[in-house]
Amino acid sequence: MASMPPMSATTPMARAAESSGATAAVDIRNFAFVPAQISVNAGARVVWTNRDDEAHLVVSTDGAFKPSPALDTDDTFAMVFDKPGTYPYFCAIHPMMRGTVVVR
Repeated sequence: MASMPPMSATTPMARAAESSGATAAVDIRNFAFVPAQISVNAGARVVWTNRDDEAHLVVSTDGAFKPSPALDTDDTFAMVFDKPGTYPYFCAIHPMMRGTVVVR
């Protein structure tokens, strides 16, 4: 399984996954984010794993975090969400794919 290097965030709301806090998983399969909505506590690390045979990109709808690189099968992308809020995202290749991270 390929692992992507940590990415730097574009805002203080989300930062690269370098924290030792709780981890939550989102699978990308059948052209969907599963689960489509995930709720985590502030400081949690969210890891997306592509289970499809097609590439996908995780992109913040409002620019709250830096987009992932193209994720091939079994590639991962992770972010730590520090501030409470709602963070909608989508796949830039398949825009009908949408998800949300809710941070408490």
